[in-house]
Amino acid sequence: MNSKKVVSYIVNWLKDYAVKANVNGFVVGISGGIDSAITSILCAKTGLDILCIEMPIHQAKSHITRAQEHIAQLKKQFKNVSDVRVDLTPVFETFKTEVSLEGNLTTVDMALANTRARLRMTTLYYHAGLLNLLVAGTGNKVEDFGVGFYTKYGDGGVDLSPIADLLKSQVYQLGKYLQVPDAIMIVAPSDGLFGDARSDEDQIGANYDELEWAMQMDSEEKTIDAFKGREKEVFSIFKRYNTANKHKMIPIPICKIPKDFM
Repeated sequence: MNSKKVVSYIVNWLKDYAVKANVNGFVVGISGGIDSAITSILCAKTGLDILCIEMPIHQAKSHITRAQEHIAQLKKQFKNVSDVRVDLTPVFETFKTEVSLEGNLTTVDMALANTRARLRMTTLYYHAGLLNLLVAGTGNKVEDFGVGFYTKYGDGGVDLSPIADLLKSQVYQLGKYLQVPDAIMIVAPSDGLFGDARSDEDQIGANYDELEWAMQMDSEEKTIDAFKGREKEVFSIFKRYNTANKHKMIPIPICKIPKDFM
């Protein structure tokens, strides 16, 4: 991949889209991870207004530290970047007092994790509305179109997705080219939605290199019978997530009424 050309192309694409939409720039949620770091840098390079928002909800201290270090570096490098911190922990805790937490613990934990993502989406759009900005998504190709590893109407609720055509390995290539801090480059990817140290790999059961391989095999229309051992296990994991999360990757189904009924 030619990182220089890819960066230039995405930055021009972002700027062109914003100008045509008649907005002032972009808002990006900063998590302390590689995807939000890359997205915010690309948006900053447009020269348009960029608002970086840190939105902790019982967040691990390491996540907060990485996010703050990245924002500080970004503001030092780009004069068009501003930031705000919105502590959503009290909002999240209040929400929990108003809903039932009874039932299967795993199901409740997942519902609450998705609620965190949706509270953050609401926060991003609130600020976007105030400042006439677009919400820039931070999802990559493996997450968005491979395993659907994101929250529908949470981190999946965005106006545009600048890095969604890049595999995770390609995101890291851009990270090296753009000199993203080492602390962000080397940390295990994590969505941070459970308030603990679990990584994406812990949740999915496969790392991004394995998932990229499985995604490629799936595009070649390979079947599970073509593999053995760990490859078979990884391909099975990929297919399970891809199938279960297909609803996130296709347009919202519309019930089309037959014309002769109208």
